[in-house]
Amino acid sequence: MASQRPHFRYSRWDGTQVGFDLDADSVLAEINDDLLYHGDLNAALRRMLNSGFSDRNGERVQGIKELMERLRQERRDRLENYDLGGVYDDIAQQLRDVVATERAAIDDLEQAAQDSGDARRQEVTGDAMAERRTQLDLLSPDLNGLVRDLQQYDFVSSEARQRFEELLDQLRQQLAQRWFNQMAGAMSDVSPEAMARTKDMLAALNQMLEDRAAGREPDFDGFMERFGDFFPENPRDLDELLEAMARRMAAMQSMLNSMTPEQRAQLQGLADQLLEDMDLSWQMSQLSQNLQRAFPDAGWNRRYDFSGQDPLGFADAAQVMGELGDLDQLEQLLRGASNPGALAEVDLERARQLLGADAAESLQRMAELARMLEEAGLIENREGRYELTPEGLRRVGRHALSELFTKMARDKFGQHELIRTGVGHERSADTKPYEFGDPFNLHIERTIRNAVARSGGGTPVRLSPDDFEIEQTEQSVRSATVLMVDLSLSMPMRDNFLAAKKVAMALHSLISSRFPRDYLGLVGFSEVARVIEPRDLPEVSWDYVYGTNMQHGFMLARKLLAREHGTKQIIMITDGEPTAHLNANGDPVFHYPPIRETVDATLAEVMRATREGVRINTFMLDATPYLQQFIERLTELNRGRAFFTTPETLGDYVLVDFLESRRQQSRAGRRAG
Repeated sequence: MASQRPHFRYSRWDGTQVGFDLDADSVLAEINDDLLYHGDLNAALRRMLNSGFSDRNGERVQGIKELMERLRQERRDRLENYDLGGVYDDIAQQLRDVVATERAAIDDLEQAAQDSGDARRQEVTGDAMAERRTQLDLLSPDLNGLVRDLQQYDFVSSEARQRFEELLDQLRQQLAQRWFNQMAGAMSDVSPEAMARTKDMLAALNQMLEDRAAGREPDFDGFMERFGDFFPENPRDLDELLEAMARRMAAMQSMLNSMTPEQRAQLQGLADQLLEDMDLSWQMSQLSQNLQRAFPDAGWNRRYDFSGQDPLGFADAAQVMGELGDLDQLEQLLRGASNPGALAEVDLERARQLLGADAAESLQRMAELARMLEEAGLIENREGRYELTPEGLRRVGRHALSELFTKMARDKFGQHELIRTGVGHERSADTKPYEFGDPFNLHIERTIRNAVARSGGGTPVRLSPDDFEIEQTEQSVRSATVLMVDLSLSMPMRDNFLAAKKVAMALHSLISSRFPRDYLGLVGFSEVARVIEPRDLPEVSWDYVYGTNMQHGFMLARKLLAREHGTKQIIMITDGEPTAHLNANGDPVFHYPPIRETVDATLAEVMRATREGVRINTFMLDATPYLQQFIERLTELNRGRAFFTTPETLGDYVLVDFLESRRQQSRAGRRAG
């Protein structure tokens, strides 16, 4: 039986399928509202980092706020579970076990002498064992003295002697690892030869630090050639090596800081007892001082308050202190991350060990955001700050326009295209046989096809006027629009600002993409008005002042339109009546409630616009009775239109009105033609 061939079914991507990850466009869409509301790309990226987000598959990328809480929980778990006193207790208990083993051996020897029946043996053994018991009874109670006394004690039990020597070797290695930054290689060997080589390494390292401080170039390559086996991390330069050492040494110092004075003195004395080499201690002290000067913020004075019941052994304590230090460093880095690029400094492998794979994945994806946006050409880094590129500006406007169109009923607009054909300058996809008087926009492919169909195959192809087929053109009508947006403090206070900003971005995107010959000017007004360049529109925010100076806004809008031709209109979005105007000296005058002088000055500008053929259409948000009365007077003078809207419907009203006006202009142009 023949095997069945696999079948595959393909469908258009509609956003519901699984398999696509986060991309630059979806990142920009995620911060679109925040960017438009606050007008700060960098702040929008920071807030996105803080709060986290979901990709197109619905997978959650944890934000810095969540990760910081996980960091704090990991720290609390360690502090509330462990008891640092176990560092001392673990060593002391092992020494007590050695003494107990020795006492048992003494008892066994005395019992064997008693069982032998030899009086002389019993006497000699009894005296010797009594002396041993006296020595054991007089052992120092403190850790340092106990180790010193047992080093001088002549063990009866070979087992006890072996366990004590093994413990000393273990302690020497652990102490060496603490003092010498948990280095590998020679630090697993505490023989005199290894300790001497370690001393040489420390001396060479201190020499490099002194050379750098004196302005001389340290011989890092020569140092790594001689002592590279001490550093399994394989640091690339001296800074990388020193930073790693400083971080680990600071973590070890924090363990001492976190102990009680008694515990600290015990361990310090034990280190002096077992390591003994004073020159080695001096080199280590020098290195510590040099590193503290070079890295003062590494956490040398950090201490932790352990409150748990689980005692930590020496090795476990060193590991926990290292983890706590790394958690602190990661928290400091996250707290100071001002943009996604700063997260590239995170050690993702260490973050995975401390917080889990999902947290490390979130950190990695957040760190990639800025690079993704830059590679897509949407943002660029200028002097340490991210700014939108022209393509990024277009994309923000496109998102705003798409959002508004999505909210509208599809049958409310259709495709919004001009469908009337005639003499003009914009080509359509349709063709027609050439008639006398038509523009000679010859469609070569169809013309040749007509000739071949008429005369049959073969070359050359001979054309006749009947073969000519031309491209049809759409009726071309030019419109000039100035959008006036209220930037007074009442707009954000009444939750109207974001809707107005989205309309501005959407209208800019619509005109630049669908009607590129049209003109769009932008004017923002509060206490005074100002012209806004389209490239600056995403960063426009409200003004922290009171005052709605429509008069100045109309004045600037008229100046912008005076340089244009075609049908001219002003679209004004506001939530307040005119409360400010410019006096004869050009200074702003603010009064609330509005005074007659402000109203008259504003209506005078309306009359000037009317005489210049400029139509004013007003979209009112949260219209008060006084504002309605004023706008009714304005429309009466100008013959424009007024709309009472809400933030939810503002975009619908503005785009519908603009497109409907565009259609009417097209019809008028057709009739004029």
